[in-house]
Amino acid sequence: MEVKSIVLGVEGMTCNSCVQTIEQHVGRINGIHNIKVSLEDKNAVIIYDSKLQTPATLREAMYDMGFDATLADSNPQSVLLDTVFLTIPTQSSLTSKQICSALLKNKGVVDVKMSSDQRTAVVAFIPSVVNGKQVMQMVPGVDLSISAPEVTPGTCESSSWSQASSVVLRLKVEGMTCHSCTSTIEGKIGKLQGIQRIKVSLDNQEAAVVYQPHLITAEEIKHQIEAAGFTASFKKQPKPLKLSAIDLERLRNTQTKGSETVLKEMSSTNDTKTVVFRIDGMHCSSCVLNIQSTISALPSVTSIVVSLEKKSAIINYNPNLTSIEVLRRAVEAVSPETFKVSLPEEYNVALLPTLMSTLKSPLPALKDASQPLTQVVVINIEGMTCNSCVQSIEGVISQKAGVKSIHVSLTNHNGAIEYDPLQTCPEDLRSAIEDMGFDASLPVPAHPSLTEPLSKVSPAHLVRQEAKTVSKCYVQVTGMTCASCVANIERNLRREDGIHSILVALMAGKAEVRYNPAVIHPSAIAELIRELGFGATVMENCGEGDGILELVVRGMTCASCVHKIESTLMKTNGVLYCSVALATNKAHIKYDPEIIGPRDVIQVVKDLGFTTSLVKKDRSASHLDHKQEIRQWKRSFVVSLVFCIPVMGLMIYMMVMDSQLSDAHTHHNMSSEEMEALHSSMVLEYQLLPGLSVMNFLSFLLCVPVQMFGGWHFYIQAYKAVKHKTANMDVLIVLATTIAFVYSLVVLLVAMAEKAKVNPVTFFDTPPMLFVFISLGRWLEHVAKGKTSEALARLISLQATEATIVTLGPDNVLLSEEQVDVELVQRGDIVKVIPGGKFPVDGRVIEGHSMVDESLITGEAMPVTKKPGNTVIAGSINQNGSLLISATHVGADTTLSQIVKLVEEAQTSKAPIQQFADKLSGYFVPCIVAVSVVTLFAWIIIGFVDFEIVEKYFLGYNKSISAAEVIIRFAFQASITVLCIACPCSLGLATPTAVMVGTGVGAQNGILIKGGEPLEMAHKVKVVVFDKTGTITHGTPEVTQVKFLVEGNQLPRNKMLAIVGTAESNSEHPLGTAITKYCKKELDAETLGTCTDFQVVPGCGISCKVTNIEGLLHRKNKMVEENNIKNVTLVKIEENMEESVQPALIIDAELPATRTSEKYSVLIGNREWMSRNGLVVKNEVDKAMMEHERRGRTAVLAAVDGVLCGLIAIADTVKPEAELAVCTLKSMGLEVVLMTGDNSKTARSIASQVGITKVFAEVLPSHKVAKVKQLQDEGKRVAMVGDGINDSPALAMANVGIAIGTGTDVAIEAADVVLIRDDLMDVVASIDLSRKTVKRIRINFVFALIYNLVGVPIAAGVFLPIGLVLQPWMGSAAMAASSVSVVLSSLLLKMYQKPSPEKLEFRARGQMRHKSPSEISVHIGIDETGTGSPKLSLMDRIINYSRASINSLFSDKRSVNSVVLSEPDKHSLLVGDFGDDDDTAL
Repeated sequence: MEVKSIVLGVEGMTCNSCVQTIEQHVGRINGIHNIKVSLEDKNAVIIYDSKLQTPATLREAMYDMGFDATLADSNPQSVLLDTVFLTIPTQSSLTSKQICSALLKNKGVVDVKMSSDQRTAVVAFIPSVVNGKQVMQMVPGVDLSISAPEVTPGTCESSSWSQASSVVLRLKVEGMTCHSCTSTIEGKIGKLQGIQRIKVSLDNQEAAVVYQPHLITAEEIKHQIEAAGFTASFKKQPKPLKLSAIDLERLRNTQTKGSETVLKEMSSTNDTKTVVFRIDGMHCSSCVLNIQSTISALPSVTSIVVSLEKKSAIINYNPNLTSIEVLRRAVEAVSPETFKVSLPEEYNVALLPTLMSTLKSPLPALKDASQPLTQVVVINIEGMTCNSCVQSIEGVISQKAGVKSIHVSLTNHNGAIEYDPLQTCPEDLRSAIEDMGFDASLPVPAHPSLTEPLSKVSPAHLVRQEAKTVSKCYVQVTGMTCASCVANIERNLRREDGIHSILVALMAGKAEVRYNPAVIHPSAIAELIRELGFGATVMENCGEGDGILELVVRGMTCASCVHKIESTLMKTNGVLYCSVALATNKAHIKYDPEIIGPRDVIQVVKDLGFTTSLVKKDRSASHLDHKQEIRQWKRSFVVSLVFCIPVMGLMIYMMVMDSQLSDAHTHHNMSSEEMEALHSSMVLEYQLLPGLSVMNFLSFLLCVPVQMFGGWHFYIQAYKAVKHKTANMDVLIVLATTIAFVYSLVVLLVAMAEKAKVNPVTFFDTPPMLFVFISLGRWLEHVAKGKTSEALARLISLQATEATIVTLGPDNVLLSEEQVDVELVQRGDIVKVIPGGKFPVDGRVIEGHSMVDESLITGEAMPVTKKPGNTVIAGSINQNGSLLISATHVGADTTLSQIVKLVEEAQTSKAPIQQFADKLSGYFVPCIVAVSVVTLFAWIIIGFVDFEIVEKYFLGYNKSISAAEVIIRFAFQASITVLCIACPCSLGLATPTAVMVGTGVGAQNGILIKGGEPLEMAHKVKVVVFDKTGTITHGTPEVTQVKFLVEGNQLPRNKMLAIVGTAESNSEHPLGTAITKYCKKELDAETLGTCTDFQVVPGCGISCKVTNIEGLLHRKNKMVEENNIKNVTLVKIEENMEESVQPALIIDAELPATRTSEKYSVLIGNREWMSRNGLVVKNEVDKAMMEHERRGRTAVLAAVDGVLCGLIAIADTVKPEAELAVCTLKSMGLEVVLMTGDNSKTARSIASQVGITKVFAEVLPSHKVAKVKQLQDEGKRVAMVGDGINDSPALAMANVGIAIGTGTDVAIEAADVVLIRDDLMDVVASIDLSRKTVKRIRINFVFALIYNLVGVPIAAGVFLPIGLVLQPWMGSAAMAASSVSVVLSSLLLKMYQKPSPEKLEFRARGQMRHKSPSEISVHIGIDETGTGSPKLSLMDRIINYSRASINSLFSDKRSVNSVVLSEPDKHSLLVGDFGDDDDTAL
């Protein structure tokens, strides 16, 4: 007989009379044990016999009474029964059958069974309706008493019986994040009736439950776990138990505690108090549920609401049963016992009327405790005019789901609404009132703790809330050097609670984190990054998170269009700011790229009926090609030239005529008067007005436009310079031309005023000629500058302009594709790149295979293979296959944009030598002006004191001019020439042009130099420190030697390689990977055999079974045979060679006939692993292993079918170019040091191979910094070369940090120079380039200074006695020439070629040799005292040499199966020189 309980929603009840009517009417129906109706909750809880009634019949019974009934819960709950044993007295007046029927007539009694002797009745009853005592008194006239059941022989004790009938259930539980989650589940499920034991495993994400199926079902357990907020599924279906009726009765009787006691406790909750606690230490909603479920189970607690965001708990409790202190301790004791509980200071205990609904029945008691409580909100309502408005609001709002009651007041203009916070919220209610046409507003909450809903919040609601409260912050991360740093940060932070996602941009050194502010805050995120060993600071108000969009909007006609666009965009979720200008047709929009993308914004504007497009950005790098300046100076030059040619013509004509006159004067002895007459009769000397000759008038006319138009730019620049109290080149030019022009004009006006007979001498020819040469110089200089920035312009032009965005359906089916501007690509977009196309953004390949040319970015000449999962760089070119990529970095975040930014910053940063030049120019101009003034006055004084000197040296002097005028004219000419020839320009150009060309050439050669400082500093370097792993060596282990320990006829070489390679193919250990890679290469195979029963013992080795290698060997042997046949035809093979090859071929030839797959049992590992598995390692093998270990290698043994058959030596191998690079650096006069965290054995071995004599071994990353500092304190300039992962502090500390990064793993923060290719020869190239650049800068300074140092004295007339005199125009020509020559000299750097390895190898042929141990000094840790090898005496050396020679003769026989890769010279074993390997060098 099954008793069920169901909750029916009842509509239409108005008062308590309705309640009583329902209870009486329904209570009388057959099969109804109990009914409890609640007017407030508008529901009825009915306990019924499922054999007699169904939920549908109960609903009909309600309908018949005139009430609407709805099923609140479609699944009726089973009701737990209690059992009581009654002893029937022997002298009873009633028979046992009569007693049974009398008992069954009572409500609450479900079943009665009689024992065989008719003396005991087993009564099953519903404890919530009736209790044991009432059952005893149910039969009038019969005195029934409760008896303990007899334990008859042959039956078990009830407890052990219950144990035997238990079922184990295994559930998979997903969504657990911490131990608090496991405690929640264990606590919640463990309390359920019928659960005996529960164990939850966080690692396996599963729960094992032992339960009694007659009390609780597996479905119910799963349902309860899901109610706690986790996803549960059955791993194995539990088997149902078959029990007889009497077993059930007996089991029911073993229940722990009668439910009626719970009832009593619950019913005494009429006077409750509320306390608010502050709880610290909660991480997620699982902690919340854990506290709620544990505390709500306490008998004294009526309700509890925990808030993760507010870190608070509101507890309703019975003060008669508990105290605040006890509750506080109870919360702290909740597993995992890490919560800190305190009372807020302002808290005072307030007596609140309980909001608990009355209990309906004992079964839903727990459910009801967790049912939502109601809240009241008061909404201000404006616009009501009469009671009809009040009624319409009340009528509509009361119908809304979740609204319990509403009372609207016309006088107070507000409405008080009682509602269920889980079904609706104040905002919904307010908008519902507004929808009716009234103005509604919410009041500001007075006290936050009281507005907290006193209800349990469902986990789903919590998740929704969490999703709503996601914030975003940016963290500046320093010390990242490569992609592995990025992966490290992203991987570790994703594990933290409260962090939703993280994206790290390496080149920008920035992390974008989305997090839940209730759980974690930005400073804590920065701290987490710092704990990983990086520098991290939160970027305040980082506007870069906002996208900025500039649009051209067509079709706007008036201000209303503007308003329409602005208002629509501002309402759009994710748009932060919008401004539209009607006059320019432009819109400026700021948006959050997380929520909305540029394409969405454009679509919104298009939907309004306007056409819109992006404002075209200038991608041509025009700011670098100096086109505008070139155009400007070219125009200036042409204007000046047009006016200058006639002036020059006039001047030359006058000079020729003057020289003819002076000749006539000397040869024909003409008198002065005749001369004057002849002079004035010349055409150009003809006076138009008294004192104004044709010559002067024409010169004046031609000079004015040049002074105005040609010199316009100079005047503006000079004015700006003077305004800022500085003096530059332009000030000098303006001074020279203005003085000449003004002086000439004044002299002319004075002559006209005096109506002079003799025409005055003017300088109108100076300005045009000066401007011509200066503008020519500037024009050429900008043309040259444009050339120096070519490298950068090329980088910028790599950027693609358009992208093809595709939409994918299920299984990556292409649904649509569209071409968009590259600025419109959003993060996460799927972009299609066709063969020959450029990658528009950085991304990850999701589909397709192709080769990609990254040469312009990484300098790597060979195309790189790309397959799903690989990253691609914007600007690289896709070659043969079509690819689909998912965009990870767009816009300014792409690698290309960051490289461009780096190079730009480098070219604009000033080298220290440049700052010196700038300083010099500052003093230079005032000095020149001073020299010019001194020259003027000196010549005036000299002239008046001794006129003969001027007369003697002043060329073109004629007697028709007065002496005073001659002196002044000469003095002015000299001082103006001084101003003209002095040029600080060339000084200013000397460094930046060379730096620009140098960095550009570096970038083209795969060397990124960050600015002028490292470029200049590199040539001063005296010590180069190399990191070992990943810099001198490859950084990944490789097989260096394989030694076969069995003869070839037992186990052929290829067979062993195939077995060993297959065995290691399942291993994830780097050594295993190295072995597999080597075997595949040797066998020339992509796939190997099959590996089963694979077991790995960390620190020892592996064991497994290998099959299916025959096909592989057959294929290999076929290839060997073919090769042998080819070789026979080409070369006459020697007899012994043929003999040695033959047996192997014969053995293998039989293979295809007997093609059964053999199974080999394989062991690979160290000595200990072999001895554990019962294999003996022979002495000579042990010695060989020790020899390898002495050389810093790892020696691994391999056994097949219980026989030791191979010794494999594995080491991190040296890069092939390392030795040449070290040798070249030494030949350049640099000291080379090796610094590593590895042990001294390995360090010494590597150092000997590359020729380094000074080694610092076992150095911690922090000590590397100290070591660099130590070298610097000795007065040495240090360059540090590292691969960046652990070297970044030392790279930053060194004078020049050089980071080696394969591809674009650029060590942004730490290094000054980044070698894009993984090639050590680039270290040599970078230092060489620096030396060449600095040499070029010095040559430039020489050019610049020679002009000035030589030109100024000549112009000032110091060399007048030897006939050296300069005209002003000659001065300006010389000045222009100095600037142009400096720039041309810098451009010669473009011819720079990297030193080629072939040349360097030829040069270093004699010097390259492996070092012996005695030559290497090894320093352990940070100390200076080296553990240098003991110096060997001559005798020791001779003994060692002879021993080595003898050993080499007796070394193990070279059999066919010994892999000889190269033959070292035997005698190179002198003094254990471990540059070469003994048997087999790789």
